[in-house]
Amino acid sequence: MKNIQNKTIAIVGGGPAGLTLARLLQMQGADVKVYERDASRNARAQGATLDLHDESGLKALRAAGLMEAFKAHYRPGADMLRVVDQQANVIWEDQDKEEDDQTRLDAGDPWFRPEIDRGPLQTILLDSLQPETVVWNSHLLSIAANGTQWQLEFKNGNTVTADVVIAADGANSKVRPYITPIKPFFAGVTVVEGMVYDAEKNCPEIAALLKGGKIFAMGDSKTLIISSKGDGSLYFYAGCKTNENWVRESSIDFTDGKQVQAWFKQEFAGWHHLWLQLFANAVRFTPRPQYCMPLDQTWDALPNLTMIGDAAHLMPPYAGEGVNMAMLDALELSACLLSDAYPDLQSAIAAYEQQMRTRASEIAGITLESTKALHSPDAIPFLSRIVSGN
Repeated sequence: MKNIQNKTIAIVGGGPAGLTLARLLQMQGADVKVYERDASRNARAQGATLDLHDESGLKALRAAGLMEAFKAHYRPGADMLRVVDQQANVIWEDQDKEEDDQTRLDAGDPWFRPEIDRGPLQTILLDSLQPETVVWNSHLLSIAANGTQWQLEFKNGNTVTADVVIAADGANSKVRPYITPIKPFFAGVTVVEGMVYDAEKNCPEIAALLKGGKIFAMGDSKTLIISSKGDGSLYFYAGCKTNENWVRESSIDFTDGKQVQAWFKQEFAGWHHLWLQLFANAVRFTPRPQYCMPLDQTWDALPNLTMIGDAAHLMPPYAGEGVNMAMLDALELSACLLSDAYPDLQSAIAAYEQQMRTRASEIAGITLESTKALHSPDAIPFLSRIVSGN
């Protein structure tokens, strides 16, 4: 690790990618701090479940020595899927498996994508780090060159300097513009996200259909994706084709549940009435226009600044690759930074960024195809072919 020997490393963002990277670097003795804007580890509710893939997310956890912790916290059976039409008719569903989840996980089954809630995954990663690694309440405002270092300025008034800065701060990264001016493009779909507590009580029909797993409901070129959580709550994502500025132009107040219900009734007219349970009982709604980085993006590597995850290769969620790509970024970047095969730090960063862009471009292309197909009249046969292995 000659290229980062005696260097201070600042990771901006304490999501799965940033925490995984910190863990991998600390295992080899690197001097790492993670700057996270949340006030504490329990500052906000974590979102929907994550399905980790053997070749990426799970691969990173294995390298981080955290598979036993993962096995203790993942949710067996939460990967069970039902594909339904807009009238809630089941078109396809997972059948009983020949092997149980634990056997498949131990065997490294490439088709097994075990689910874990975001909160437990965050806990696993945080607990693996040295004390005081994460500096909470650190909302980055700007960075500036300071000799051969970077100076980071935070909203709370603090400033720090670091020899190396790594952006893991997501779709609206404050660091990315210092690396490249390339911006994402609108992918043609907007998602309205909602959360319901105590699903069995508040959405009994949907909870019965969900069975602790996931639902993909599709029709009229629209999607409604529902995921259960281990605490009995559920998250849902209603997706439809819009223009880029629809959230603003719609004049919907997304803090007003009645307005969002009215939108759903109109936009998803003809869908079964049971879906209204979601919108009648959700505790909050968040509109999310979907963006994607250009598939041909490129830039010249900098000597001590780079990025991972959504900051580097934002894409829609319709292939389930986001967190997996981000954690694989962390694994590949750590390998390059720790390797003595590169003559200097800039060469190590360049090698990582080249393989990251190539990999991300391929996955983003697949994701855009999936996004388009799932919001088309042929959505159900498209997904049914994928999940059935045909």
